[in-house]
Amino acid sequence: MYIAQAFKGLHEWWRYVVGLIIAIIGVFVFSIPHGIGIMFKTMQGGTIDPSKMNDAAYLMQLFEPNVNLVFILLPFVGGFLFLLGAVKWLHKQSFLSLTTARPKIDWKRFWIIFFFWGILSSSMILGGYYMSPEDYVFNFNLQPFLILCVIAILLVPLQTSFEEYLFRGYLMQGIGVVTGYKWIPLVITSVVFGLMHIANPEVDKLGPIIMVYYIGTGLFLGIMTLMDEGLELSLGFHAANNLFTALLVTADWTAFQTHSILKDMSDPQAAEFMDVFMPVFVIFPIILFILSKLYNWTDWKGKLFGKVIAPPKEDDGILQEINEIGTE
Repeated sequence: MYIAQAFKGLHEWWRYVVGLIIAIIGVFVFSIPHGIGIMFKTMQGGTIDPSKMNDAAYLMQLFEPNVNLVFILLPFVGGFLFLLGAVKWLHKQSFLSLTTARPKIDWKRFWIIFFFWGILSSSMILGGYYMSPEDYVFNFNLQPFLILCVIAILLVPLQTSFEEYLFRGYLMQGIGVVTGYKWIPLVITSVVFGLMHIANPEVDKLGPIIMVYYIGTGLFLGIMTLMDEGLELSLGFHAANNLFTALLVTADWTAFQTHSILKDMSDPQAAEFMDVFMPVFVIFPIILFILSKLYNWTDWKGKLFGKVIAPPKEDDGILQEINEIGTE
């Protein structure tokens, strides 16, 4: 039902190709400030190594963490705005039908999982700190932390919303209506979502095994979206995951280098099971089970593996009524 919302707009396959290109253009346009910042840094005598311009970890060290965080998040804001523009003008589709199959967006769902995962993930981080304090450095500094809070609260939800609306929304619906099956967009968007993170510094530090986490997270969010017939839960989960992490803990090898409260100094490979396999194979399935009971999810096979069926057109219903009257 959620994927079928795309039938409410213009849904030819080429429109999704053009829309994806438009979103990518938005990412590049809003990346210009970062390029300008690097140019000014060079003009002011800063040392820039041209051979490392494709090294994400190197680029994250060029600016003060809060400034750098803005540069990292702005391209996602651009992609989100351009994507919404493509949905509105290219597909003639409403924001509501891109978001949910419900009559209106259920913000209660968003906030329930936002606080649930925010509290749970924060508890796990703080639990790790108290169990192994030698692996952390207390990194709190009030003024830059308050600035971080403002930046993170304003921009991180836009970053996560872009990823959710692009993968679990736009591409999920587009690939679904084009192929006619639900499992195909579920698999494709999960894999592509994982591969999108391949340039993250975590991949260099942990190796390809981290892709299990990224692809597994995409699959988890995709299942959540299809079973719940909307993006509200995936939007809330993703926003909480990135926001609370950015505020609580950072490390020299993570995508977000922030003025967080704690800095993780441990060897990430030593916690490979907890960071990679535990969420995907233990925590995420438990969350899906809890949500299924909370929201009474049924027909898992149909919602995850069934065919995408176009809803009957209003004109078809009128003609059917006329035919029925004519046979009386």
